[in-house]
Amino acid sequence: MLIKDKTAVITGSNRGIGFKMLEIFSENGANIIACVRNIDKELLEKIKTIQKKFNNNIFPIELHLENEDSVKKALSEINLLNIDINILVNNAGTIHTALYQMTSLKKLKEIFEVNFFTQTIFTQYIIKSMIKKKFGSIVYISSSSAIDNNIGRSAYSASKAALISQSKTLSRELGLYNIRVNTIAPGLTDTDMMNENTPPEVLKEVVSNTSLKRIGQPNEIANLALFLASDLSSYITGQVIRVDGGM
Repeated sequence: MLIKDKTAVITGSNRGIGFKMLEIFSENGANIIACVRNIDKELLEKIKTIQKKFNNNIFPIELHLENEDSVKKALSEINLLNIDINILVNNAGTIHTALYQMTSLKKLKEIFEVNFFTQTIFTQYIIKSMIKKKFGSIVYISSSSAIDNNIGRSAYSASKAALISQSKTLSRELGLYNIRVNTIAPGLTDTDMMNENTPPEVLKEVVSNTSLKRIGQPNEIANLALFLASDLSSYITGQVIRVDGGM
């Protein structure tokens, strides 16, 4: 078990890549603070099943990144748990597709609010616990779009590029406290978000231009997050690692 008895905070852990992280981190011994948009009966049943299978603790917390008050409320609930946090995975995010000329300032601000600003507030709080213990690993989930700058994704790409920049700065500032900070930049990954926001013709073209000729699976992103969260990557920090099948 790579992260046995560690506590991980994973945002956006109710579906897609985040849910797969919830499963894989649990399998590897971690207790998890699962930050999700909504806590419903279906999610609680899934959590119950995972806990029974891997004998760990999962604490669901509602988190709406578009609302600063919700972020502060979630942080208060996390504080009440009184648990030392060792791992933070900033996975939650939102996407927007529109040509640059058609992207309003309002929409740009909305995207940055979720993908960057409130994640900054959230991270600033979580790292306090890590600094005290002088130990931790932070993993940001960005996107290959932040590097490749796909058509129609000016707001999304810019917000995800901001995460990359912030993670590199944080890796320098937090290295003194034995806290590592890395970023994963997934390519097209088989999630609801991808399927809802990527036209079939675009998907076909991208797949044809990848070395592996397929899209990625959530577990392939989650496995890298596990590696970066674990001591196997103890000398890796400040890195941006693409998981894109050779785009």
